Amino acid sequence: MGNAAVKAQEREKELARLRAELREAEEELAEVLRELEDKPEFGLGVGSPRLYEWEMNLARRDQLRERIASLKEAIERLERGEYGICEVCGKPIEPERLELFPETTLCAACARAQSQRFRR
Repeated sequence: MGNAAVKAQEREKELARLRAELREAEEELAEVLRELEDKPEFGLGVGSPRLYEWEMNLARRDQLRERIASLKEAIERLERGEYGICEVCGKPIEPERLELFPETTLCAACARAQSQRFRR
């Protein structure tokens, strides 16, 4: 099998993995949205212990929406042939990093440098 065939096969495998993660995130979002439909009552002196869970679901909803958008962007980058390339230095992103964070656009070194800038 030629190098181009291997790369195409790897690309299809990664595309399938990203699409599976996207489906999983969309299913989880649908579940969270169903749970948010049942809003507990609250007010001065009135509250439900479920209010805390409801607020946690609000935060989870926002996280899932961001993850879905990131995964969709990663799929688009893969389809354009730009996936796995650091947007800062242009070097390949480590496969292990992509395995953990498929939506990442930074290699480990650039991510560390960016993190250090934010800490200052």
